[in-house]
Amino acid sequence: MRVYDLILKKRNGSALNKAEIDFLINGYVQGKIPDYQMSALMMAIYFKDMNEEETLNLTGAMVNSGDTIDLSAIPGVKVDKHSTGGVGDTTTIVLAPLVAAAGAPVAKLSGRGLGHTGGTLDKLESIPGFKTEMSLDDLVAAVSQIGVAVAGQTGNLVPADKLLYALRDVTATVDSMPLIAGSIMSKKLASGADALVLDVKTGDGAFLKDREAAFELARMMVAIGNRAGRKTVAVVTNMDQPLGAAVGNALEVKEAIETLKGEGPPDLEELCLTLGGWMLTLAGKCAHPDQGRDLLMKTIASGSALEKFKEMVRQQHGNDAVAEDLSLLPQAGKVVAVKAPSGGYVQRLEAEAIGLAAMSLGAGRENKDSVIDPAVGIMLNKKIGDPVQVGESLATIHASVDAQAELLNSVQKMVIEAYELQDVMVEKEELILGVVE
Repeated sequence: MRVYDLILKKRNGSALNKAEIDFLINGYVQGKIPDYQMSALMMAIYFKDMNEEETLNLTGAMVNSGDTIDLSAIPGVKVDKHSTGGVGDTTTIVLAPLVAAAGAPVAKLSGRGLGHTGGTLDKLESIPGFKTEMSLDDLVAAVSQIGVAVAGQTGNLVPADKLLYALRDVTATVDSMPLIAGSIMSKKLASGADALVLDVKTGDGAFLKDREAAFELARMMVAIGNRAGRKTVAVVTNMDQPLGAAVGNALEVKEAIETLKGEGPPDLEELCLTLGGWMLTLAGKCAHPDQGRDLLMKTIASGSALEKFKEMVRQQHGNDAVAEDLSLLPQAGKVVAVKAPSGGYVQRLEAEAIGLAAMSLGAGRENKDSVIDPAVGIMLNKKIGDPVQVGESLATIHASVDAQAELLNSVQKMVIEAYELQDVMVEKEELILGVVE
């Protein structure tokens, strides 16, 4: 088997078989296939696509390129959730303890933020003492003991994805549907959960701006998951505006805690109940997602969801007192209101612009080496459909104590430009756009 022949085969539009895909992925991970040949293959895939069988085989080869996590020692159906990334997306911090409190074990491996989208690990690490680095044994022990853990990737998990993503990032082949699906699903399948709920975001603040593309990716990933023997459902959700009101690490943890108390923003609560309802259904804890919603609402009302959050924080060496005293979270040195220059109704609120504004304050990373400031970010006081009067606060900037006037002025300008107001009242947009089973 020659790499040249396989590149030519894909370039000419033919499908690669399992043996050929295994040969390519294994050879690249082992350093036997050079970057320039794999780059050519990625570009051939970008233009000629892959069918469902090829995509499944690609995902499997990536899973088998490294370690896989065995969660069989944990009793029950282990359920995981994945989001394709957005602005203000705090769902994991709410969902993991919420679903665990309802009886379904959650062993969640999460990532860090880059660019305008936040990372769950960065958010959790704004809790004093919270540790996201866990060995596999510690992860399994924690979930066996209390039903939940959220940690960073451990060991040599899917090394093929790390190598291929770095290559795609510099060869303009990131936005290929089979390569996106293989990247996401290889990590999920290697993580060991029995069932998966995927939150596929679309809109201004999402990786996929186009709704049709989001549904295409959702269908592709659900097919991969189900054919790999994992019960999989995808929920396609709207990310044309930030989720909730908080954008920034400690601010989002505060909002998650409020949501676990039943006091969070309606859209964040709605998404968590929808995703959580499906998680409980796939875990066999209820027959239908609506029953799952009811069960989750009872865990919030009884206080057991918040108690499970505190257990998780304690288990991972954090200060669980933050659940009752939010002032223990990092606090911004400067708080500045962004005043509306005109009145009307909010017609648009660009999620990506708000994410970039928060990043410029230090809430996100411009590159992998950027240092996060957990206290900074933006609180949104107005969202799509809300009425606004001249001089009213659109949002509140939370900045570091040494933030210069030039930076604050720049961020205020970015926030104001992210809002579009009009005189006529507009309807609030749908959050849940569809479900792919």
